[in-house]
Amino acid sequence: MAVESQTRLQLCGRFLVELEGRRLEAALPGRQGRLLLGFLVANRHRPSGRSRLVEALWPQGTPAAADAALSALLSKLRSILRADFLDTKGEVRLVLPADAWIDLEAASEGLHRAESAVALGEWARAWGPSRVALHIATREFMTGFDVPWVVEIRRHLDDVRLRAHECVAAIGLGLGGPELASAERSARALVATAPFRETGYGFLMEALAARGNVAEALVVYDRLRRLLRDELGIAPGQAVQELHRRLLGVQTRT
Repeated sequence: MAVESQTRLQLCGRFLVELEGRRLEAALPGRQGRLLLGFLVANRHRPSGRSRLVEALWPQGTPAAADAALSALLSKLRSILRADFLDTKGEVRLVLPADAWIDLEAASEGLHRAESAVALGEWARAWGPSRVALHIATREFMTGFDVPWVVEIRRHLDDVRLRAHECVAAIGLGLGGPELASAERSARALVATAPFRETGYGFLMEALAARGNVAEALVVYDRLRRLLRDELGIAPGQAVQELHRRLLGVQTRT
């Protein structure tokens, strides 16, 4: 059985810093301390020069004595984390144990594993990673901060969330039975949050039809057709049209 890492950093939802079993988020030096650590965690594989850190902390304009303020923050952070976790010689980088768990990285890894398994039709193998990616990406990254680099990562997580929903929908359809409900939920989430993303409508139509609601599935297609016609002047893609024809045939036979 794998041993859970004692170094865990959570930037989505509740901010959490645990280094080798020590909970440290409450000890960080204020908002700027959290922002600095968040940036270092999110960029831990890319050492940062001081000018980059100043821009990340004060994007609206460099304040007077910014270098001194940054040095003070780094000194406090190094004291809290311990010197071996934060390398400030030359470029600054966070140094974490090999088994460190970071939610941002777990979301991306989970999505990659899920999409790979879905492509192979290995539904059971895809189930867990897809939920990890979806659970993390659903929570807000760095709550309370709206600086440009935070907003950029939130956009990335928006894409992770949508793709994770697509995986969950595909897995639910592949497994069938009780998992059809999760397929429908993820498909509805796709339609609601990305109304021009046709995959959501396709998954929703299939999930509804699999649960015996073919007529409702046809209504979903009509909603998509009207949206694309009115907003973009185009018709749905070939894959969704073929699904519609197949379901229409099923409904006609019944």
